[in-house]
Amino acid sequence: MAHLRHPIAEPFMGGMEAHCALLVRALGAAGHDVTLFASGDSATDLPAHPIAPQAYEQLMPWALWHGRQDLSDWLDNAYAGAWAAIRTGGFDVVHNNSLSAPIHDWAARDGVAMVTSLHVPPFARLRDAIARNPAPCLRLTVTSRSQLPLWDGVADGRIDVAHNGIDLDRFAFSAVKGERALWCGRITPNKGTREALLAATQAGIGLDVVGPVDCADYFARVEPLMTGPHRYLGHLSGKAVAARMRAAAMLVCTPCWDEPFGLVAAEALACGTPVATLDRGALREVIGDCGTCAMTVDGLAAAMRETATIPPAACRARAERMFSAPAMIARYEAAYAAAIAGARASSSAMTRAVLA
Repeated sequence: MAHLRHPIAEPFMGGMEAHCALLVRALGAAGHDVTLFASGDSATDLPAHPIAPQAYEQLMPWALWHGRQDLSDWLDNAYAGAWAAIRTGGFDVVHNNSLSAPIHDWAARDGVAMVTSLHVPPFARLRDAIARNPAPCLRLTVTSRSQLPLWDGVADGRIDVAHNGIDLDRFAFSAVKGERALWCGRITPNKGTREALLAATQAGIGLDVVGPVDCADYFARVEPLMTGPHRYLGHLSGKAVAARMRAAAMLVCTPCWDEPFGLVAAEALACGTPVATLDRGALREVIGDCGTCAMTVDGLAAAMRETATIPPAACRARAERMFSAPAMIARYEAAYAAAIAGARASSSAMTRAVLA
C-alpha cells in the first residue's frame, strides 16, 4: 500500500516513494508475489493495481489542501477501494506504506496480517488509529531507533526498527572524489536548503543543489543564495543523482526537523561519499563514523571541512553492512512472520470461542 501524494515513479519526489519502489522490487527478487496498490501514474514496470488515476498532489496540492475534509475524503475513498480488493485477494500479509488511519481499523476488524512502516513521526489521526487497534495481527516498524520513543504507549510490544534499504548496485562505489559538495532533497523549509548554502559559503566549498521544488515561496528565498560557486541543478533522475553522489567530495544534509531516517545519507555512503549533517533525528544513527554532525550553521561549515578527510571505503562498508536491500527485506520478513502468526492465533482463539 503506497502513499498517494506522489506517484511511485522516477524521478522520485522523496524518500517514501524511493523506498516503496525498492521494497516492491526487492521483495520480488526475494521470491515474493507482490501487488502494489498505488496511483495510476506510477511506474509501468511495477506490479501496480491503481487505486486512483493519479497521485493527489496534481489534483489537490498538499500545501493548499492539507487539513481539509475534501482531501481526507479523497484518500479514505481511494484506500477503501484498495481494501475491498485486499479482502478478496488472498494475500498473506499487507505492507502498509501509507499514512492512512482507517486502514488500521479495517485490518483489525478483518483480522488481516499487516505491517505498517511508520515513515513520519506520529500525528493525531494516525496515532489514535494505531492506539485503538492493539491487535496481534498488526505489526509496526520505524526506520530508526530515534523514532521509538515517539511511539511509547501507542504500540508497545508490536513495533520494531527496520532501517530503510538501498540498491547498492544503483549507488555504486567510487573512491575518486571531486571538490564540490552535494545537497539532495525536496526544497522545502524542513529540509534546510538555506542552511546548507550558508554553511557551504562559510566553508568556502561549492555546493550543487539537486531536488524538486516542494515550496515555491521558500525556493524564491533561497534561490538568490545559489550564486558564485553554488548552483541549482534541478530535479534529476535517480541515475543522475547517483552519478553526482559518486563524484561529490561530501553530501550535506540539513534536516530542520527530527528526520526519521535520511535515505539520501545512506545512498551517499554507498557511493563512498561521507556526510556532513545537522544533528537532527536519525542522521547520527545513519552515518556513524562516516560523517560529521553539527548543531548550527557555523558548526556545519567546520564539519564540512572535516568530513572531506573520511575514507570512501569506510563509507561503502557501512552501507553494505547496514543498508543493503536484502538486509531490509530480512527485517521486514521477520515482521511479516509475526503479523501472520498473530492473525492465525486470533483466528484460532475466535474459533475456539465459537465452538465453546
